Amino acid sequence: MRNLKNTVQLIGNIGKAPEIKEFGQDKMIARLSLATNDGYKNAEGVFVNETQWHNLVLWNSQAKFAQKHLDKGKEIAIEGKLTTRSYEDKTGQKRYYTEIVVNDIFLLAPKPAA
Repeated sequence: MRNLKNTVQLIGNIGKAPEIKEFGQDKMIARLSLATNDGYKNAEGVFVNETQWHNLVLWNSQAKFAQKHLDKGKEIAIEGKLTTRSYEDKTGQKRYYTEIVVNDIFLLAPKPAA
């Protein structure tokens, strides 16, 4: 069995076009958000849909893939790992930022029109 520690797998829709930054010739980073939806029936029997937003980071060849093929609304599947960064804001308060560093990404085919 492969290592399951700190593994995230998600299927969702891209929230906006990837933000791309290049660092020299061979380094590139893409940042984008992914929306996942989950639903349940509440105590009154009404179906409630909840959307969670996830921050994704893609490096180098995956960032190039994102630049070419990913855009707002596209459905993708990803596998990666959670990372958390901290920083001090303007008021001196420590803030934390959690994101998923993507190892694998798959572009899912759109659903056929009925």
